[in-house]
Amino acid sequence: MKKLPLLILLAFAFACTNPKSDTAPLVFQSDFGIKDAAVASMRGVAAGISPDLKMYDLTHDIPAFNVWEAAQRLLQTAEYWPSGTVFVSVVDPGVGTERKSVVLKTESGHYFVTPDNGTLTLIAERLGIASIREIDEAVNRRKNSEKSYTFHGRDVYAYTGARLAAGIIDFSDVGPELEQKVVTIEYQRAKIEDNVLFGNIPILDIQYGNIWTNIDRATFKEMAIEHGQDVKVRISQGDRIVTQQTLPYQPTFGEVEIGKPLLYLNSLNHVSIALNQGSFAGKYHIGSGPDWNIEIWKADVSRGD
Repeated sequence: MKKLPLLILLAFAFACTNPKSDTAPLVFQSDFGIKDAAVASMRGVAAGISPDLKMYDLTHDIPAFNVWEAAQRLLQTAEYWPSGTVFVSVVDPGVGTERKSVVLKTESGHYFVTPDNGTLTLIAERLGIASIREIDEAVNRRKNSEKSYTFHGRDVYAYTGARLAAGIIDFSDVGPELEQKVVTIEYQRAKIEDNVLFGNIPILDIQYGNIWTNIDRATFKEMAIEHGQDVKVRISQGDRIVTQQTLPYQPTFGEVEIGKPLLYLNSLNHVSIALNQGSFAGKYHIGSGPDWNIEIWKADVSRGD
């Protein structure tokens, strides 16, 4: 028997140790925490589908049952991942009820496997809806899990997401196509009205207590506010005014004294408020969510209302 040339042998050895993988990234998010085996169980189901899957965690520290924050963290993260990435997001206070289990394909080519309970509110707006399919649990459910009603994250979402990311099923195999709309959570969109800028406080910069808003740079720029100029800020929860004060618009924290407040643009290019080396949210007892709103106007301009 003739000996194979050395280069062919080396190529064969390389192929055996570095198999090709056409899998897409699989990203998990939940409110499960990591104190028990829930997250590991979902990862185990995915690994059982394909050991070649590349799995990542967005976060598992979403506050319990907080669908709004789940929606925000997806919005904050998804566009930085390549087209084809599969996100499995499980914040599911209605598990076992008639809420739909779906996969959303966005116009950007990302996939989101989740209960349709408001989690998709912001992603649908930002990335657009290409198609939505309801998960057919007759074919897309972990074997012998039919009598388990309270862990769809493991039995349905991780299973379906892994099969999609691994290329075992196509998007068309997920289940029947639905009307192109999702369950949404109402909130204050950014707008300017009568010289006042209105917006929402969707999330906090948790580590530092900074206030992050949904007012982007382009909208803020329309107010023609310059660095160093004072603005008035009113923060409300529903109809209750929590704080109103005057503070400067500055590019960085160091432009004000330690412990003093400022308005700035954060790393997402959105309007934010902070205390230099302090927690603005903690000091003024400010939270986040669809009912937390902010109003901003120039300190030297009278409000139109």
